[in-house]
Amino acid sequence: MLARSYGRVINCASQLAYRGAPALAHCCAAKVGIVGFTRALAYEGAPHGVTVNAIAPGANETVLPGGLTDEWRARKLTEIPLDRCGQVSEIAPAILMLASQAGAFYVGQTLSPNGGDIML
Repeated sequence: MLARSYGRVINCASQLAYRGAPALAHCCAAKVGIVGFTRALAYEGAPHGVTVNAIAPGANETVLPGGLTDEWRARKLTEIPLDRCGQVSEIAPAILMLASQAGAFYVGQTLSPNGGDIML
């Protein structure tokens, strides 16, 4: 990327970086680390035409939430203003935008599609 003076790095964090969760301190810490890493690396890449950003999605209908208890799902849905989990098809456009020329002015940002679960 540096040799071409162009590139896009998109890291994957989670809304847990911003809200925390009981019994998930290890995961929350890792996601906060990804956000910080993204910002630091963005300073290094931007002067060379390489943008570095991240995405921090909220609860989504994927394999991971499918393995959680019904009680957890019911509680989680009460916390999301849209009253539902997201779909992968609703997260992918943010990633595609960051990867494209449309995302050229995004540097060191973390987009958080989460249905209103966290309003930063």
